[in-house]
Amino acid sequence: MTARPETRETEAAPTPLPEPVETNGHRPVPAVPEHVEPTTPAPARETSWVVALLVLVAGMFMSVLDISIVNVAIPVMQNDFGVTTEDISWVSTSYSLAEGVIVPASAWLGLRLGLGRAYIVAMVGFAIGSVLCGLAWDLNSMIAFRILQAIPGGVIPVVALTMLYKIVPKDRLGAAMGMYGLGIVFAPAIGPTLGGYLVEYVDWRLIFFINVPIGIVGTIAAMVWLPNFGGGTARKFDLPGFLAIATGLFALLLGLHEAEDWGWTSYPVLILITYGVLAMALFVVIELEVDHPLLNVRVFASWPFTNSLILIAVISAGLFGVLFYIPQSLQLNQGLGAFETGLLLLPQALVMAVIMPLAGQIYDRIGARWPAVAGLVITAWGTWMLRDLTIDTSHGDLAWILGFRAAGIGLAMMPIMTGGLSALPPHRVDGASAFNTVVQRSSSAIGLAAMTALMTAQQSQGYADRASLVPADPETFGSVLGEYSMYQQLQTRVFDTAFGDLMVVTTVLTAGAVLLALMLPSGKPAPSEGPRVMEG
Repeated sequence: MTARPETRETEAAPTPLPEPVETNGHRPVPAVPEHVEPTTPAPARETSWVVALLVLVAGMFMSVLDISIVNVAIPVMQNDFGVTTEDISWVSTSYSLAEGVIVPASAWLGLRLGLGRAYIVAMVGFAIGSVLCGLAWDLNSMIAFRILQAIPGGVIPVVALTMLYKIVPKDRLGAAMGMYGLGIVFAPAIGPTLGGYLVEYVDWRLIFFINVPIGIVGTIAAMVWLPNFGGGTARKFDLPGFLAIATGLFALLLGLHEAEDWGWTSYPVLILITYGVLAMALFVVIELEVDHPLLNVRVFASWPFTNSLILIAVISAGLFGVLFYIPQSLQLNQGLGAFETGLLLLPQALVMAVIMPLAGQIYDRIGARWPAVAGLVITAWGTWMLRDLTIDTSHGDLAWILGFRAAGIGLAMMPIMTGGLSALPPHRVDGASAFNTVVQRSSSAIGLAAMTALMTAQQSQGYADRASLVPADPETFGSVLGEYSMYQQLQTRVFDTAFGDLMVVTTVLTAGAVLLALMLPSGKPAPSEGPRVMEG
Protein backbone atom coordinates (compact mmCIF):
# COMPACT_ATOMS: atom_id res chain seq x y z
CA MET A 1 0.00 0.00 0.00
CA THR A 2 1.25 3.45 -0.89
CA ALA A 3 2.67 5.24 2.10
CA ARG A 4 0.86 8.37 3.11
CA PRO A 5 1.65 11.27 5.40
CA GLU A 6 0.79 11.39 9.08
CA THR A 7 -2.82 12.01 10.05
CA ARG A 8 -3.87 15.02 12.03
CA GLU A 9 -4.04 13.16 15.33
CA THR A 10 -3.33 15.54 18.18
CA GLU A 11 -2.34 12.91 20.75
CA ALA A 12 0.34 11.53 18.48
CA ALA A 13 1.60 14.84 17.13
CA PRO A 14 5.02 15.96 18.34
CA THR A 15 4.04 19.63 18.15
CA PRO A 16 4.34 21.19 21.64
CA LEU A 17 1.15 22.40 23.26
CA PRO A 18 0.66 26.10 23.99
CA GLU A 19 0.57 27.46 27.49
CA PRO A 20 -2.46 26.55 29.61
CA VAL A 21 -5.30 28.95 28.99
CA GLU A 22 -8.33 27.29 30.54
CA THR A 23 -9.14 26.42 34.11
CA ASN A 24 -11.54 23.95 35.60
CA GLY A 25 -11.72 25.62 38.97
CA HIS A 26 -8.74 23.81 40.50
CA ARG A 27 -5.80 23.72 38.14
CA PRO A 28 -4.97 24.92 34.63
CA VAL A 29 -5.92 22.72 31.73
CA PRO A 30 -3.61 22.71 28.71
CA ALA A 31 -5.19 24.21 25.66
CA VAL A 32 -5.46 21.67 22.85
CA PRO A 33 -4.77 22.95 19.37
CA GLU A 34 -7.68 22.74 17.02
CA HIS A 35 -5.69 20.69 14.54
CA VAL A 36 -2.15 19.91 13.54
CA GLU A 37 -1.37 20.32 9.89
CA PRO A 38 0.45 17.44 8.21
CA THR A 39 4.10 18.19 7.56
CA THR A 40 3.90 17.19 3.90
CA PRO A 41 0.30 17.37 2.79
CA ALA A 42 -0.61 15.32 -0.20
CA PRO A 43 -4.07 14.99 -1.66
CA ALA A 44 -5.85 11.72 -1.04
CA ARG A 45 -7.10 10.20 -4.24
CA GLU A 46 -10.88 10.22 -4.66
CA THR A 47 -10.97 6.45 -5.15
CA SER A 48 -8.98 5.91 -1.95
CA TRP A 49 -11.49 7.38 0.47
CA VAL A 50 -14.52 6.15 -1.48
CA VAL A 51 -13.36 2.53 -1.29
CA ALA A 52 -12.46 2.91 2.38
CA LEU A 53 -15.90 4.41 3.02
CA LEU A 54 -17.63 1.44 1.37
CA VAL A 55 -15.71 -0.90 3.68
CA LEU A 56 -16.91 1.08 6.71
CA VAL A 57 -20.50 1.10 5.44
CA ALA A 58 -20.46 -2.70 5.13
CA GLY A 59 -19.24 -3.14 8.71
CA MET A 60 -21.73 -0.63 10.08
CA PHE A 61 -24.56 -2.26 8.16
CA MET A 62 -23.70 -5.67 9.61
CA SER A 63 -23.56 -4.48 13.20
CA VAL A 64 -26.82 -2.50 13.08
CA LEU A 65 -28.74 -5.08 11.03
CA ASP A 66 -28.19 -7.63 13.80
CA ILE A 67 -30.22 -5.52 16.24
CA SER A 68 -33.46 -5.55 14.23
CA ILE A 69 -33.14 -8.90 12.51
CA VAL A 70 -32.94 -10.79 15.81
CA ASN A 71 -36.28 -9.41 17.01
CA VAL A 72 -38.12 -11.29 14.25
CA ALA A 73 -36.74 -14.63 15.49
CA ILE A 74 -37.57 -14.13 19.17
CA PRO A 75 -40.89 -16.10 19.12
CA VAL A 76 -39.26 -19.04 17.31
CA MET A 77 -36.31 -19.06 19.73
CA GLN A 78 -38.78 -19.10 22.60
CA ASN A 79 -40.43 -22.26 21.28
CA ASP A 80 -37.10 -23.99 20.54
CA PHE A 81 -35.64 -23.22 23.97
CA GLY A 82 -38.91 -23.81 25.83
CA VAL A 83 -38.75 -20.60 27.90
CA THR A 84 -41.14 -17.82 28.87
CA THR A 85 -41.63 -14.56 27.03
CA GLU A 86 -39.92 -12.65 29.83
CA ASP A 87 -36.90 -14.96 29.73
CA ILE A 88 -36.44 -14.84 25.95
CA SER A 89 -36.48 -11.04 25.98
CA TRP A 90 -33.00 -11.21 27.52
CA VAL A 91 -31.65 -12.25 24.12
CA SER A 92 -32.14 -8.63 23.04
CA THR A 93 -31.69 -7.02 26.44
CA SER A 94 -28.31 -8.62 27.14
CA TYR A 95 -26.97 -7.30 23.83
CA SER A 96 -28.18 -3.75 24.50
CA LEU A 97 -26.76 -3.69 28.02
CA ALA A 98 -23.36 -5.05 27.00
CA GLU A 99 -23.14 -2.67 24.07
CA GLY A 100 -23.99 0.27 26.32
CA VAL A 101 -21.08 -0.67 28.59
CA ILE A 102 -18.45 -1.01 25.85
CA VAL A 103 -19.31 1.99 23.64
CA PRO A 104 -17.78 4.63 25.98
CA ALA A 105 -14.42 2.80 25.90
CA SER A 106 -14.41 2.38 22.12
CA ALA A 107 -12.75 5.73 21.39
CA TRP A 108 -9.90 4.92 23.80
CA LEU A 109 -9.53 1.46 22.24
CA GLY A 110 -9.29 3.01 18.77
CA LEU A 111 -6.40 5.19 19.91
CA ARG A 112 -4.70 2.32 21.70
CA LEU A 113 -4.77 -0.19 18.84
CA GLY A 114 -5.00 2.26 15.96
CA LEU A 115 -8.37 2.84 14.31
CA GLY A 116 -7.70 0.41 11.45
CA ARG A 117 -6.59 -2.42 13.74
CA ALA A 118 -9.45 -1.78 16.17
CA TYR A 119 -11.95 -2.00 13.30
CA ILE A 120 -10.47 -5.26 12.00
CA VAL A 121 -10.40 -6.83 15.47
CA ALA A 122 -14.03 -5.77 16.01
CA MET A 123 -15.12 -7.25 12.67
CA VAL A 124 -13.45 -10.58 13.44
CA GLY A 125 -14.87 -10.59 16.97
CA PHE A 126 -18.37 -9.86 15.72
CA ALA A 127 -18.21 -12.70 13.19
CA ILE A 128 -17.00 -15.13 15.86
CA GLY A 129 -19.72 -13.98 18.26
CA SER A 130 -22.32 -14.49 15.52
CA VAL A 131 -21.15 -18.06 14.93
CA LEU A 132 -21.42 -18.82 18.64
CA CYS A 133 -24.95 -17.36 18.76
CA GLY A 134 -25.96 -19.54 15.82
CA LEU A 135 -24.65 -22.61 17.69
CA ALA A 136 -26.36 -21.77 21.00
CA TRP A 137 -28.06 -24.81 22.56
CA ASP A 138 -30.17 -23.14 25.25
CA LEU A 139 -31.18 -19.73 26.56
CA ASN A 140 -28.21 -19.32 28.92
CA SER A 141 -25.67 -20.04 26.18
CA MET A 142 -27.48 -17.67 23.81
CA ILE A 143 -27.40 -14.84 26.35
CA ALA A 144 -23.70 -15.42 27.06
CA PHE A 145 -22.84 -15.43 23.34
CA ARG A 146 -24.95 -12.32 22.69
CA ILE A 147 -22.91 -10.48 25.31
CA LEU A 148 -19.69 -11.57 23.59
CA GLN A 149 -21.12 -10.44 20.25
CA ALA A 150 -22.13 -7.05 21.67
CA ILE A 151 -18.58 -6.11 22.71
CA PRO A 152 -17.20 -5.80 19.16
CA GLY A 153 -20.66 -4.67 18.03
CA GLY A 154 -20.29 -1.59 20.21
CA VAL A 155 -16.78 -0.82 18.93
CA ILE A 156 -17.60 -0.91 15.20
CA PRO A 157 -19.87 2.19 14.92
CA VAL A 158 -17.63 4.43 17.05
CA VAL A 159 -14.40 3.52 15.25
CA ALA A 160 -16.07 3.60 11.82
CA LEU A 161 -17.51 7.09 12.31
CA THR A 162 -14.20 8.41 13.64
CA MET A 163 -12.34 6.99 10.62
CA LEU A 164 -14.86 8.48 8.23
CA TYR A 165 -14.10 11.98 9.50
CA LYS A 166 -10.38 11.39 9.06
CA ILE A 167 -10.40 10.03 5.51
CA VAL A 168 -13.15 12.05 3.80
CA PRO A 169 -12.49 15.63 2.60
CA LYS A 170 -14.53 18.09 4.63
CA ASP A 171 -16.42 19.39 1.60
CA ARG A 172 -17.56 15.82 0.78
CA LEU A 173 -18.72 14.85 4.27
CA GLY A 174 -22.39 15.19 3.39
CA ALA A 175 -22.21 12.71 0.51
CA ALA A 176 -20.07 10.34 2.61
CA MET A 177 -22.45 10.49 5.58
CA GLY A 178 -25.39 9.87 3.26
CA MET A 179 -23.81 6.56 2.27
CA TYR A 180 -22.73 5.80 5.82
CA GLY A 181 -26.27 6.41 7.06
CA LEU A 182 -27.50 3.37 5.17
CA GLY A 183 -26.06 1.30 8.00
CA ILE A 184 -27.72 3.39 10.69
CA VAL A 185 -31.26 3.70 9.29
CA PHE A 186 -31.59 1.38 6.27
CA ALA A 187 -30.34 -1.71 8.11
CA PRO A 188 -33.01 -1.63 10.87
CA ALA A 189 -35.70 -1.03 8.24
CA ILE A 190 -34.73 -3.99 6.05
CA GLY A 191 -34.03 -6.30 9.02
CA PRO A 192 -37.65 -7.48 9.45
CA THR A 193 -37.90 -8.45 5.76
CA LEU A 194 -34.67 -10.44 5.66
CA GLY A 195 -35.20 -11.90 9.11
CA GLY A 196 -38.80 -12.80 8.35
CA TYR A 197 -37.79 -14.76 5.26
CA LEU A 198 -35.03 -16.67 7.04
CA VAL A 199 -37.22 -17.47 10.06
CA GLU A 200 -40.28 -18.48 8.08
CA TYR A 201 -38.71 -20.42 5.20
CA VAL A 202 -35.21 -21.48 6.25
CA ASP A 203 -33.84 -21.51 9.83
CA TRP A 204 -33.66 -18.82 12.49
CA ARG A 205 -30.00 -19.64 13.14
CA LEU A 206 -29.13 -18.17 9.74
CA ILE A 207 -29.84 -14.68 11.08
CA PHE A 208 -26.53 -15.10 12.92
CA PHE A 209 -24.59 -17.19 10.39
CA ILE A 210 -25.31 -14.60 7.67
CA ASN A 211 -22.84 -12.30 9.44
CA VAL A 212 -19.96 -14.68 8.87
CA PRO A 213 -19.38 -14.19 5.10
CA ILE A 214 -19.97 -10.45 5.52
CA GLY A 215 -17.44 -10.39 8.35
CA ILE A 216 -14.83 -12.34 6.37
CA VAL A 217 -15.14 -10.19 3.25
CA GLY A 218 -15.25 -7.02 5.34
CA THR A 219 -12.14 -7.99 7.30
CA ILE A 220 -10.14 -8.74 4.16
CA ALA A 221 -11.28 -5.48 2.57
CA ALA A 222 -10.35 -3.57 5.73
CA MET A 223 -6.86 -5.07 5.76
CA VAL A 224 -6.34 -4.03 2.15
CA TRP A 225 -7.97 -0.61 1.93
CA LEU A 226 -8.37 0.90 5.38
CA PRO A 227 -5.68 3.13 6.90
CA ASN A 228 -4.55 2.41 10.44
CA PHE A 229 -3.75 5.87 11.77
CA GLY A 230 -1.01 4.55 14.03
CA GLY A 231 -1.71 3.18 17.48
CA GLY A 232 -0.18 2.61 20.86
CA THR A 233 -0.34 6.33 21.67
CA ALA A 234 -3.50 6.31 23.76
CA ARG A 235 -3.63 8.29 26.94
CA LYS A 236 -4.01 6.60 30.32
CA PHE A 237 -7.29 4.71 30.65
CA ASP A 238 -9.80 6.64 32.75
CA LEU A 239 -11.08 3.79 34.94
CA PRO A 240 -13.23 5.93 37.33
CA GLY A 241 -14.94 7.63 34.40
CA PHE A 242 -15.50 4.31 32.63
CA LEU A 243 -17.04 2.70 35.72
CA ALA A 244 -19.33 5.71 36.22
CA ILE A 245 -20.73 5.84 32.68
CA ALA A 246 -20.76 2.06 32.13
CA THR A 247 -22.66 1.28 35.32
CA GLY A 248 -24.88 4.32 34.84
CA LEU A 249 -25.93 3.31 31.32
CA PHE A 250 -26.37 -0.30 32.43
CA ALA A 251 -28.65 0.71 35.31
CA LEU A 252 -30.72 3.09 33.15
CA LEU A 253 -31.22 0.62 30.32
CA LEU A 254 -32.02 -2.26 32.68
CA GLY A 255 -34.47 -0.18 34.70
CA LEU A 256 -36.29 1.07 31.62
CA HIS A 257 -36.43 -2.39 30.07
CA GLU A 258 -37.85 -4.06 33.16
CA ALA A 259 -40.14 -1.19 34.22
CA GLU A 260 -43.12 -2.69 32.43
CA ASP A 261 -42.80 -6.04 34.24
CA TRP A 262 -41.60 -4.80 37.63
CA GLY A 263 -43.72 -1.64 37.68
CA TRP A 264 -42.56 1.92 37.08
CA THR A 265 -42.94 2.77 40.76
CA SER A 266 -41.38 -0.45 42.09
CA TYR A 267 -38.31 -0.11 44.29
CA PRO A 268 -35.93 -1.98 41.91
CA VAL A 269 -36.85 0.27 38.97
CA LEU A 270 -36.67 3.48 41.00
CA ILE A 271 -33.30 2.45 42.45
CA LEU A 272 -31.88 1.56 39.04
CA ILE A 273 -33.04 4.79 37.39
CA THR A 274 -31.90 6.94 40.31
CA TYR A 275 -28.50 5.28 40.38
CA GLY A 276 -28.18 5.64 36.61
CA VAL A 277 -28.87 9.38 36.71
CA LEU A 278 -26.47 9.93 39.63
CA ALA A 279 -23.75 7.84 37.98
CA MET A 280 -24.03 9.83 34.76
CA ALA A 281 -23.78 13.08 36.74
CA LEU A 282 -20.71 11.71 38.52
CA PHE A 283 -19.21 10.83 35.13
CA VAL A 284 -19.46 14.45 34.03
CA VAL A 285 -17.74 15.62 37.23
CA ILE A 286 -14.95 13.06 36.81
CA GLU A 287 -14.35 13.94 33.17
CA LEU A 288 -14.01 17.62 34.02
CA GLU A 289 -11.42 16.89 36.73
CA VAL A 290 -9.11 14.18 35.39
CA ASP A 291 -6.08 14.92 33.24
CA HIS A 292 -6.95 12.28 30.61
CA PRO A 293 -10.76 11.95 30.37
CA LEU A 294 -12.27 8.89 28.78
CA LEU A 295 -14.63 11.13 26.79
CA ASN A 296 -14.33 14.89 26.55
CA VAL A 297 -17.66 16.20 27.85
CA ARG A 298 -16.66 19.69 26.74
CA VAL A 299 -17.99 18.78 23.30
CA PHE A 300 -21.41 19.65 24.74
CA ALA A 301 -20.31 23.27 24.95
CA SER A 302 -20.86 23.29 21.19
CA TRP A 303 -24.57 23.98 20.78
CA PRO A 304 -24.74 22.70 17.15
CA PHE A 305 -23.40 19.32 18.34
CA THR A 306 -25.65 19.14 21.42
CA ASN A 307 -28.63 20.22 19.33
CA SER A 308 -27.87 17.48 16.80
CA LEU A 309 -27.87 14.85 19.56
CA ILE A 310 -31.30 15.99 20.77
CA LEU A 311 -32.67 15.77 17.24
CA ILE A 312 -31.08 12.35 16.67
CA ALA A 313 -32.68 11.12 19.89
CA VAL A 314 -36.14 12.23 18.72
CA ILE A 315 -35.72 10.61 15.29
CA SER A 316 -34.27 7.36 16.68
CA ALA A 317 -37.01 6.97 19.29
CA GLY A 318 -39.73 7.50 16.69
CA LEU A 319 -38.10 5.24 14.11
CA PHE A 320 -37.62 2.24 16.40
CA GLY A 321 -40.98 2.72 18.09
CA VAL A 322 -42.86 2.49 14.79
CA LEU A 323 -40.65 -0.41 13.66
CA PHE A 324 -41.69 -2.24 16.83
CA TYR A 325 -45.45 -1.58 16.87
CA ILE A 326 -46.34 -1.74 13.17
CA PRO A 327 -45.16 -5.40 12.83
CA GLN A 328 -46.94 -6.20 16.10
CA SER A 329 -50.18 -4.80 14.73
CA LEU A 330 -49.85 -6.64 11.43
CA GLN A 331 -49.03 -9.99 13.03
CA LEU A 332 -51.37 -9.92 16.03
CA ASN A 333 -54.36 -8.09 14.56
CA GLN A 334 -54.19 -9.13 10.90
CA GLY A 335 -52.57 -12.54 11.25
CA LEU A 336 -49.70 -11.89 8.82
CA GLY A 337 -46.58 -14.04 8.93
CA ALA A 338 -43.11 -12.70 9.65
CA PHE A 339 -42.10 -12.58 5.98
CA GLU A 340 -45.35 -10.95 4.83
CA THR A 341 -44.89 -8.31 7.50
CA GLY A 342 -41.32 -7.76 6.37
CA LEU A 343 -42.44 -7.26 2.77
CA LEU A 344 -44.81 -4.49 3.85
CA LEU A 345 -41.93 -2.76 5.61
CA LEU A 346 -39.56 -3.17 2.66
CA PRO A 347 -40.71 -0.09 0.68
CA GLN A 348 -39.71 2.27 3.50
CA ALA A 349 -36.24 0.70 3.56
CA LEU A 350 -35.89 1.20 -0.21
CA VAL A 351 -37.02 4.82 0.10
CA MET A 352 -34.34 5.46 2.72
CA ALA A 353 -31.72 3.81 0.51
CA VAL A 354 -32.52 6.30 -2.25
CA ILE A 355 -33.07 9.43 -0.15
CA MET A 356 -30.10 9.28 2.21
CA PRO A 357 -27.31 9.64 -0.39
CA LEU A 358 -29.30 12.49 -1.98
CA ALA A 359 -29.64 14.14 1.43
CA GLY A 360 -25.86 14.01 1.77
CA GLN A 361 -25.46 15.78 -1.56
CA ILE A 362 -27.95 18.42 -0.46
CA TYR A 363 -26.01 18.99 2.76
CA ASP A 364 -22.81 19.59 0.80
CA ARG A 365 -24.61 22.33 -1.13
CA ILE A 366 -26.78 24.14 1.44
CA GLY A 367 -25.84 22.82 4.89
CA ALA A 368 -27.89 21.01 7.54
CA ARG A 369 -30.73 23.36 8.45
CA TRP A 370 -33.16 23.16 5.55
CA PRO A 371 -32.94 19.44 4.73
CA ALA A 372 -33.37 18.75 8.46
CA VAL A 373 -36.40 21.05 8.70
CA ALA A 374 -38.01 19.59 5.57
CA GLY A 375 -37.27 16.03 6.67
CA LEU A 376 -38.73 16.52 10.15
CA VAL A 377 -41.87 18.17 8.74
CA ILE A 378 -42.39 15.20 6.42
CA THR A 379 -41.71 12.78 9.28
CA ALA A 380 -44.23 14.55 11.53
CA TRP A 381 -46.82 14.56 8.73
CA GLY A 382 -46.30 10.85 8.04
CA THR A 383 -46.53 10.02 11.74
CA TRP A 384 -49.76 12.01 11.99
CA MET A 385 -51.26 9.93 9.15
CA LEU A 386 -50.44 6.75 11.11
CA ARG A 387 -52.79 7.82 13.90
CA ASP A 388 -55.75 6.51 11.85
CA LEU A 389 -54.20 3.08 11.28
CA THR A 390 -56.76 0.30 11.87
CA ILE A 391 -57.25 -3.32 10.92
CA ASP A 392 -59.20 -2.08 7.88
CA THR A 393 -56.33 0.05 6.53
CA SER A 394 -55.21 -1.40 3.20
CA HIS A 395 -51.66 -2.68 2.94
CA GLY A 396 -51.05 -0.37 -0.01
CA ASP A 397 -52.02 2.70 2.01
CA LEU A 398 -49.85 1.56 4.93
CA ALA A 399 -46.84 0.98 2.68
CA TRP A 400 -47.32 4.44 1.13
CA ILE A 401 -47.52 6.20 4.51
CA LEU A 402 -44.47 4.36 5.85
CA GLY A 403 -42.54 5.16 2.67
CA PHE A 404 -43.51 8.84 2.88
CA ARG A 405 -42.45 8.98 6.53
CA ALA A 406 -39.18 7.17 5.73
CA ALA A 407 -38.38 9.82 3.12
CA GLY A 408 -38.50 12.43 5.87
CA ILE A 409 -36.24 10.42 8.16
CA GLY A 410 -33.79 9.78 5.35
CA LEU A 411 -33.73 13.46 4.41
CA ALA A 412 -33.15 14.70 7.97
CA MET A 413 -30.97 12.12 9.74
CA MET A 414 -27.58 12.47 8.06
CA PRO A 415 -27.55 16.28 7.63
CA ILE A 416 -28.33 16.58 11.35
CA MET A 417 -25.57 14.19 12.37
CA THR A 418 -23.05 15.64 9.91
CA GLY A 419 -23.80 19.22 10.87
CA GLY A 420 -23.32 18.46 14.55
CA LEU A 421 -20.02 16.63 14.18
CA SER A 422 -18.67 19.14 11.66
CA ALA A 423 -19.05 21.90 14.25
CA LEU A 424 -16.32 20.26 16.36
CA PRO A 425 -12.55 20.49 15.85
CA PRO A 426 -11.08 17.30 14.28
CA HIS A 427 -9.32 16.11 17.43
CA ARG A 428 -12.65 15.85 19.29
CA VAL A 429 -14.48 13.73 16.73
CA ASP A 430 -13.46 10.39 18.29
CA GLY A 431 -15.13 11.18 21.63
CA ALA A 432 -18.08 12.81 19.88
CA SER A 433 -18.56 9.64 17.81
CA ALA A 434 -18.90 7.65 21.01
CA PHE A 435 -21.48 10.09 22.39
CA ASN A 436 -23.31 9.89 19.07
CA THR A 437 -23.54 6.10 19.25
CA VAL A 438 -24.58 6.17 22.91
CA VAL A 439 -27.40 8.60 22.12
CA GLN A 440 -28.64 6.56 19.16
CA ARG A 441 -28.72 3.29 21.11
CA SER A 442 -30.01 4.66 24.42
CA SER A 443 -32.65 6.92 22.87
CA SER A 444 -34.02 3.94 20.93
CA ALA A 445 -34.27 1.91 24.16
CA ILE A 446 -35.59 4.78 26.26
CA GLY A 447 -38.05 5.85 23.57
CA LEU A 448 -39.41 2.34 23.15
CA ALA A 449 -39.77 1.94 26.93
CA ALA A 450 -41.68 5.23 27.16
CA MET A 451 -43.89 4.26 24.21
CA THR A 452 -44.60 0.87 25.78
CA ALA A 453 -45.60 2.53 29.05
CA LEU A 454 -47.94 4.91 27.20
CA MET A 455 -49.41 2.09 25.09
CA THR A 456 -50.03 -0.04 28.17
CA ALA A 457 -51.70 2.80 30.06
CA GLN A 458 -53.92 3.66 27.10
CA GLN A 459 -54.86 0.04 26.51
CA SER A 460 -55.73 -0.44 30.19
CA GLN A 461 -57.96 2.62 30.06
CA GLY A 462 -59.49 1.40 26.82
CA TYR A 463 -60.35 -1.99 28.29
CA ALA A 464 -61.88 -0.30 31.33
CA ASP A 465 -64.00 2.00 29.17
CA ARG A 466 -65.24 -0.87 26.98
CA ALA A 467 -65.59 -3.59 29.62
CA SER A 468 -69.37 -3.38 29.48
CA LEU A 469 -69.30 -4.40 25.82
CA VAL A 470 -68.20 -7.96 26.69
CA PRO A 471 -71.05 -10.04 28.15
CA ALA A 472 -70.28 -11.66 31.48
CA ASP A 473 -72.47 -14.67 30.61
CA PRO A 474 -71.59 -16.54 27.39
CA GLU A 475 -75.25 -17.49 26.93
CA THR A 476 -76.11 -13.81 26.64
CA PHE A 477 -74.09 -13.65 23.45
CA GLY A 478 -74.89 -17.13 22.25
CA SER A 479 -71.72 -19.13 22.71
CA VAL A 480 -68.21 -19.10 24.15
CA LEU A 481 -66.86 -18.85 20.61
CA GLY A 482 -68.98 -15.79 19.97
CA GLU A 483 -67.75 -14.15 23.16
CA TYR A 484 -64.14 -14.90 22.19
CA SER A 485 -64.74 -13.32 18.79
CA MET A 486 -66.12 -10.19 20.46
CA TYR A 487 -63.12 -10.07 22.79
CA GLN A 488 -60.78 -10.28 19.79
CA GLN A 489 -62.55 -7.35 18.19
CA LEU A 490 -62.37 -5.42 21.44
CA GLN A 491 -58.64 -6.14 21.75
CA THR A 492 -58.02 -4.92 18.21
CA ARG A 493 -59.99 -1.72 18.72
CA VAL A 494 -58.23 -0.96 21.99
CA PHE A 495 -54.82 -1.52 20.36
CA ASP A 496 -55.70 0.70 17.40
CA THR A 497 -56.92 3.50 19.67
CA ALA A 498 -53.85 3.32 21.90
CA PHE A 499 -51.56 3.26 18.87
CA GLY A 500 -53.32 6.29 17.45
CA ASP A 501 -52.78 8.20 20.69
CA LEU A 502 -49.11 7.17 20.65
CA MET A 503 -48.69 8.51 17.10
CA VAL A 504 -50.24 11.83 18.14
CA VAL A 505 -47.69 12.19 20.94
CA THR A 506 -44.85 11.22 18.58
CA THR A 507 -46.09 13.74 16.02
CA VAL A 508 -46.03 16.54 18.61
CA LEU A 509 -42.46 15.67 19.63
CA THR A 510 -41.30 15.52 16.02
CA ALA A 511 -42.99 18.83 15.20
CA GLY A 512 -41.29 20.38 18.23
CA ALA A 513 -37.96 19.15 16.91
CA VAL A 514 -38.51 21.29 13.81
CA LEU A 515 -37.91 24.37 15.97
CA LEU A 516 -34.55 22.96 17.06
CA ALA A 517 -33.69 22.12 13.45
CA LEU A 518 -34.09 25.80 12.58
CA MET A 519 -31.07 26.45 14.82
CA LEU A 520 -28.78 24.16 12.83
CA PRO A 521 -26.02 25.72 10.70
CA SER A 522 -27.07 26.82 7.25
CA GLY A 523 -25.20 27.55 4.06
CA LYS A 524 -22.62 25.57 2.15
CA PRO A 525 -20.08 24.01 4.55
CA ALA A 526 -16.63 25.61 4.53
CA PRO A 527 -14.16 23.80 2.26
CA SER A 528 -11.50 21.63 3.80
CA GLU A 529 -8.65 23.58 5.36
CA GLY A 530 -6.33 21.12 3.72
CA PRO A 531 -6.64 17.72 2.10
CA ARG A 532 -7.57 14.86 4.34
CA VAL A 533 -4.79 12.31 4.27
CA MET A 534 -4.69 8.58 4.79
CA GLU A 535 -1.96 6.70 6.52
CA GLY A 536 -1.07 3.36 5.05
